[in-house]
This record gives sequence, C-alpha cells and structure tokens, in this order.
Amino acid sequence: MVVGGASSSSSSSFVGIVRGFFSRALHSSKASAGPAAAVHGIHVFHCPDVVGIVAKLSECIALRGGNIHCVDVFVPENKQVFYSRCEFGFDPASWPRDEINNDFMKLSTLFNAERSVVRVPYLDPKYRIAVLASKQDHCLVDLLHRWQEGRLPVDISCVISNHVRSPNTHVIRFLERHGIPYHYLPTTPGNKREDEILELVVDTDFLVLARYMQILSGRFLESYGKDIINIHHGLLPSFKGGNPSKQAFDAGVKLIGATSHFVTEELDSGAIIEQMVERVYHRDTLQSFVQKSENLEKQCLARALKSYCELRVLPYESNKTVVF
Repeated sequence: MVVGGASSSSSSSFVGIVRGFFSRALHSSKASAGPAAAVHGIHVFHCPDVVGIVAKLSECIALRGGNIHCVDVFVPENKQVFYSRCEFGFDPASWPRDEINNDFMKLSTLFNAERSVVRVPYLDPKYRIAVLASKQDHCLVDLLHRWQEGRLPVDISCVISNHVRSPNTHVIRFLERHGIPYHYLPTTPGNKREDEILELVVDTDFLVLARYMQILSGRFLESYGKDIINIHHGLLPSFKGGNPSKQAFDAGVKLIGATSHFVTEELDSGAIIEQMVERVYHRDTLQSFVQKSENLEKQCLARALKSYCELRVLPYESNKTVVF
C-alpha cells in the first residue's frame, strides 16, 4: 500500500480499469439504444366484406417483422363492403419497398379488392400538386405558408390563376423566392383556357382549387382523370351570387362554415372531405364576419389536403366518403 502517491504499475492498472469501465458503459449504451427507429407505412383497403380480412392483413405485416400501430375498420350497415386503414412500422432492410407492394397486391387479389394503396411517406415522393386560384388570396397564401413550414406533405409544381397579380405582391414575391411558376390565364365565358391548364398540370397527382371561381367542364375532369379538391364557404345554397357574406350577415345568420369536397361535373356536389363551423354573434361586424368565414375556409382546406395525403379519405358510394 502506498500513501500519498502511486507506483507506475498501480497507475497503469488504474488507467486500465477506467478504460475498461468506459468501454463497457459505451457498449451498454449502444446496446440499450436498440435498433434504428422503424419506418412508418400506411395501407388502405376496400373490398367485399368476408371473414378473415383483418387477420390476413395482420399476418402480412407480422410475417415481415412489421408492427401495427393502429387499424381503423368500417363496414357499412346492411352492406357487404369492407374498408380499412392501417398504420404500421417496419424495417426497410428486411421488408423492401417493392416487396411491400407485392405482398399487399397478393392480398388484393385474394380478397378481390377494389382499392389497395400503400404509402411510405419517408421513402415515397411527396404528392405533386398544382394550385388554382382567382382573385382572393387567403386560401392560396395559407397553403403556401403551410407548405413552406413543412406542414403539408406536397410539392407545389405551379400556381395558375385567371387574375393578374403585379410583381410586387406578396404572392408573386413568395413564388419567385421559392422557384414556383405562376401562370396567368385570363378567362372569358367562351374560353376557360382548359386545354392550357391541362398541359400545365399533366404531371401532377391531384389539383387544389384555392377559391378558383371558375367551373371546370366535364371534358376537363375526364381528361385530367385524377382527383380535384375544392373549398367553398358554407353559406350555400341560401346565399348565392355576389357578396354572399354580406347577404348572410344582413340576414342575421348565426352559424357559418366551410366545406372541402371533391370536384364533380355537378357544381359543389362532390363527396365531402372536411367541414368546419363557427358561431357568429350580434357583436360581430361585417368585417369580423368575413374574417371568420375566411379563416374557416383556410383551415378546412388545409385539413382536407392533409387527410387526403395521409390516405384518410376513401370513396364511399357515389357521393360519399369514408374519412378515418
């Protein structure tokens, strides 16, 4: 035993013990961290209702080492139809992306599914969209800022409008800063510029009408062939035409709203994706009335886009949707 000092051999032993301790601690820390976080996947399914669908879906994921996080199932009353939306985690090293498609395709064939879609947000490209807008900016500006902040899982290919915007406006400056093309296509009653719009949106996954005040023809809808999402205030059908907010305000309306829906050939009759409402009071002015209405439109459209991109919206019958 050495008091007040240590021999070189004792010092070496001590250093070795310390190094061993830290080495074991580091190894233990790495081991306790476990494997890398699982990648998040989403699967939606629509098929005739039979016994055993959920069991087979679960088995498909479990056999590949995946882990189901949540499952939502809907079977309409008195209808032999099955809808489901499943979120799961998986390791891409043991379940490659293309094999996921193949495995779920086998289930689709087994159950004669009408719809079977898989999305892996971390691996799949973002949805590519075009936004159409007219004179009002509130919905367009809100979408652009949500996109900039990463709150919408989309890439905006372009903005198309039938109203000119001067170079110094907030919208144009924003689009130029982010390299998003702006196309001004003035319309007339006899020319809606639909062929030019189709050329501009040919590579998009779906379209968004952010207060685009033009009616798209059946020919346009058929030629485009993909989903189009629209937003409008909830004052229809009672208050039509110019300045519906003033009409509703003068009539003493106390409940206002907004509706986001799919576009069909019949005006404002497509399947509803999202709806929101808010009360107005006797102390509201026309200005606050309009502001509340516009805020609802912005929020309702953003929610609808997010739900659509997360595969939470499925067609149900001819004019309805299942929203998980």
